[in-house]
Amino acid sequence: MTSRHLLISILLGSLAACAPTGGENDSAPGPYAPPVDRAADSVDGLIVGHRLMEAGEYELALKSYYRAAAETGVTPDLLSALGSANLRLGRLGQAERLLRQAVERDPSFVPAWNNLGVTLMEMGQFGEAKEMFRRAYALDSGESDAIRENFRISAEKVKKPGYGAENNNEFALMRRGSNEYLILHAP
Repeated sequence: MTSRHLLISILLGSLAACAPTGGENDSAPGPYAPPVDRAADSVDGLIVGHRLMEAGEYELALKSYYRAAAETGVTPDLLSALGSANLRLGRLGQAERLLRQAVERDPSFVPAWNNLGVTLMEMGQFGEAKEMFRRAYALDSGESDAIRENFRISAEKVKKPGYGAENNNEFALMRRGSNEYLILHAP
């Protein structure tokens, strides 16, 4: 056998080893992750991020929100979500900047006004926080008990800066669906 024939035999043998034989069950669990169907619709990164926030996985939520921004663009809802995640991570300056961008883009977006108020409360800026809660409360037409409570607490803190220091729970208002809101308390 010549070296040329030997080389062709080796190449054909290598290719045959790579070809599927039909004997392997693709649905059987194995040591590798299942293949990803890239043609299928992916899950909305904003929804995944909200679920991660509920689970207390703020860093992962932030990554999910960034992924959503890359896929769909930056919206006021997404800016508000990014601000909330940064707030939970203690990055108050970043949270404030993102939430201010959200209210600039959509001045009628209630969760962004509320979350900006929460951020300002955490920063000790009670007077400005009260104004953010007042705007959120007015835009919401007073329908949310959570915003009303935020406004009440901020008004008391403006009057008496030490008010409520013993019961200073962190909270943020997250948008869920079209008009449903959920208060998330820190663990």
